[in-house]
Amino acid sequence: MIPAKATTWAPVPANSDFPIQNLPFGVVVHEDEQRVVTRIGDQILELAALAEEGFLPGDPVDYLDIETIIGEEGGDGLSRLRKMLYDLLRTDNPNLRDNSAAKAKCFHPAQDAPLNLPLMIDAYVDFYSGINHASNVGKMFRPDMAPLLPNYRHLPVGYNGRASSVIPSGVPVKRPCGQTKAADADMPTFGPTKELDFELEMGFFVGAQSEMGEAIPIDEIEDYILGFVMVNDWSARDVQRWEYQPLGPFLAKSFATSISPWLITLDALEPFRIAGLTQDPPVLPHLRSPKPGHYDIQLEVSIQTPRMTKPQVISRTNTKELYWTAYQQLTHQSSNGTPLEVGDLYASGTISGSEKGTFGSLLELSWRGTEPIKLTETGETRTFLQDGDVVTFRGWAQGEGFRVGFGELTTEILPA
Repeated sequence: MIPAKATTWAPVPANSDFPIQNLPFGVVVHEDEQRVVTRIGDQILELAALAEEGFLPGDPVDYLDIETIIGEEGGDGLSRLRKMLYDLLRTDNPNLRDNSAAKAKCFHPAQDAPLNLPLMIDAYVDFYSGINHASNVGKMFRPDMAPLLPNYRHLPVGYNGRASSVIPSGVPVKRPCGQTKAADADMPTFGPTKELDFELEMGFFVGAQSEMGEAIPIDEIEDYILGFVMVNDWSARDVQRWEYQPLGPFLAKSFATSISPWLITLDALEPFRIAGLTQDPPVLPHLRSPKPGHYDIQLEVSIQTPRMTKPQVISRTNTKELYWTAYQQLTHQSSNGTPLEVGDLYASGTISGSEKGTFGSLLELSWRGTEPIKLTETGETRTFLQDGDVVTFRGWAQGEGFRVGFGELTTEILPA
């Protein structure tokens, strides 16, 4: 773990998401070739270029994708590489600091380097672990029943999503079409959704493979998690309402899932581990973790309409509002012998606090469209997203004198 008081010779603006305590990993395309980078302040650092200049071991081709970097080591491979990068960037190391030619070759402005997905994604699973969100949905759609279904506090509810439509920050989302049925209509109709919504989630990537039939115990599951990203699991609420029974959502979810491009390592987030919510009743033994599995990560959502000159924050919450941890989620997935594979993406489910300004979806913020959100700059209101709206997620863990951030996850809505 990089010391909280560590400093770097590289310029880092105050309150940057990317101090030396972070050193995340991302992927850029350079001259039609994919390359792995890290970020320090407002600059990216190309790992292949560092290897070419002799600052990292091996050949430059070893640093073209994260899968090659981790090999059979999983997160240990990233941990070792991150330690090398820290040694290069710490204030008292002159090797790269005083080599102007190498710095010019290896460093580039972050704003000039749009990032791709950090890993190739072959499988995507979305959980439902935000207990306040689950309770709110229950109150809206099952007002005469208990908000939570009987299984909720006993297992992490989840479903298999669509990996082919996972996209990075900056890629716009086209308003999807689907079947909907008005309450007073005899027949459904087909057309663009009128209730397009975001869902504020946290996700993680798997970094090691397990065998089919092998159940990984929870005290070993951390070795299979590579790092975290923010996730926007887009939803078409009117499509979902009509199609979800009896098997759950399909077209209402599969059209797009956006993720933040920087992979934040477990090492970087280790100082921010917390115990989280009390699980009552106690979970079954195979889901009991030997150490805290939640993180204190602050999250916020902003919207900017075409008429606005700047975004407006509409929600602030924290990952500590999740009922189930990432470690419990992945243990649950593995408990029936499902093989885990490198690049599998798992999302937490919508993260909501207990009050309106902390909800993680417009469904909740507008309470199913009955309480429109007012945007102060223009006087516009929103119940669900309109074409041209830009949604941005931000997330960070606040340390003493530094913060470990995820950057931004930004998406514009395009017409159908």
